[in-house]
Amino acid sequence: MGIYQQDSAFSLIPWRILSLVVVLAALMVAVGTVGFHELEGLSILDSVYASVQTVTTVGYGDVAPHTQGGRAFSIILMLGGVGLVVYALTVTAQSVLRSEIMEALTERRRVKAMQKLSDHYIICGAGRVGRRIIRSLERERRNYIVIESDLHKLPEIREFGRFIVGDATSEDILLQAGVESASGLASCLPDDAANVYVVLTARGLNEKLHIVARAVEEQAEPTLIRAGANRVVSPTIIGGQSIARSLLKPAIADLMDSIAAETLDLAFEEIAIGRQSRYVDRPLGETDFMVGTDLIVVAIRRKDGEFTFHPDGETVLREGDLLIVIGTAESAKQVLETNNR
Repeated sequence: MGIYQQDSAFSLIPWRILSLVVVLAALMVAVGTVGFHELEGLSILDSVYASVQTVTTVGYGDVAPHTQGGRAFSIILMLGGVGLVVYALTVTAQSVLRSEIMEALTERRRVKAMQKLSDHYIICGAGRVGRRIIRSLERERRNYIVIESDLHKLPEIREFGRFIVGDATSEDILLQAGVESASGLASCLPDDAANVYVVLTARGLNEKLHIVARAVEEQAEPTLIRAGANRVVSPTIIGGQSIARSLLKPAIADLMDSIAAETLDLAFEEIAIGRQSRYVDRPLGETDFMVGTDLIVVAIRRKDGEFTFHPDGETVLREGDLLIVIGTAESAKQVLETNNR
């Protein structure tokens, strides 16, 4: 298993040249047919038979030239046929060798490119859930590597760029995907046991890795947490909650769906308060979160994991805090850019 190559060994063969060879071979057979018919007096069928034998250098059996002119003509036709066959084989061999070399170089470049990645995301499984995650990462312009073992899905994920054909539960495959330097991993395989194994293996290779796992069955959630997942998402639970919200509180459901679908110019964003942040040790009311932007601070997650919802202006921001805000994408981008200035 390894990095999937988009081009096959024969993808670079110059088909125009080979088509020309086929046309020339057909033309030689036609010329040979006419020649044997005129020189040897053979029937059309026997002439075609003798011509094909000559061009393909199979040799003569029951039909052979008897006249001096027919034999001379056969010699010329055989030499032309041999030359044509040798030329076709040479072109094919050169093209196959060239494509193999190019594939090897391409794989080497891809391996080096993946080895240089850091703080990237690993997506295990390129099914419907995995592809949605990939599209979100692309919108955020984040680096990622996809691991997929189902060869039937490869035509659908070629567009995603870096991906590895292999078993995501394999330690070697995860190492090849750069799990030791990755920022996060999403295990969205269609089998809970496989997701548990991916989480266990990834956690053993990188203790600081942020792991989000998919739970196909609700009862798999505690097992995935024990295995080392930071978060577990169950599409069944989320789907049920979404349906209930749409049924009981349709206005809220419409707003949440619009934000998720990005049909409104609104977005949730996380803003980390680090040591170099311009907001560290300052009251929230004195920052441009409250004044100068249209952002609303929904909550603050403290370093110890405690949440403060709807903080007031007197709330002091500390190093390690994580602000959860909602507002226009432009305002969120502006605050993110100025956070560490």
